[in-house]
Amino acid sequence: MEKKYLCLSYDDGPNLTDPQTMTEMLDILEKHNVPASFFIIGNKVTEENKDVIRRAIKMGCDIQNHAWTHSNMASMTAEEVAEEYKKCDEIIIELTGKKAEFFRPPYISISDTMYNTIPTPFVCGKACMDWDSNYGEEYRYQEIIDSAENGTIYLLHVMEGNDATLKAVDRAIPVLKEQGYEFVNLPDLFKFTNTEPNIGESMWHVARTGLGKRDR
Repeated sequence: MEKKYLCLSYDDGPNLTDPQTMTEMLDILEKHNVPASFFIIGNKVTEENKDVIRRAIKMGCDIQNHAWTHSNMASMTAEEVAEEYKKCDEIIIELTGKKAEFFRPPYISISDTMYNTIPTPFVCGKACMDWDSNYGEEYRYQEIIDSAENGTIYLLHVMEGNDATLKAVDRAIPVLKEQGYEFVNLPDLFKFTNTEPNIGESMWHVARTGLGKRDR
């Protein structure tokens, strides 16, 4: 039987206040023995929360670029885009020893300037509206289950107080494992699905050959 792979990816970490939603998500991932990918906002990284990121790395998670300030970059000049990307990447290099392999645009807002300036593949993913408190745990859980297919990248958030996503993910992981899915981090998702992420101006939702997609 062909293996099926999923990637849980999280935006907006690390957290500046306690309780640490990212820490609580790592507890859930550790309980279920699965890795994930974290797209961090560079200017949220402090000496106090660097250990959260280091813990994620030790657990097999990868750290990716979600810009320096989480501003809408589509209206920025090339110089401004480069600065947003570079400053976040410098933090990632400090923490991981390597450059980010993927970029998630803030608000999934993109421009030709961004594609021409940022040297890594753009990733979106399948969302469950978990940035909106009007959509609770049950809705998020069901969307996670219903969105599963080989190569799915989930777009989730670990911003402060996002407890409904913590509960939804905790419930969904064992169900999806029972369905035969294996959870991997983002670089491994592309590797294991034999997908080349660098195929021009693509915005990835599902890592599988032929499903790169640019959204405008």
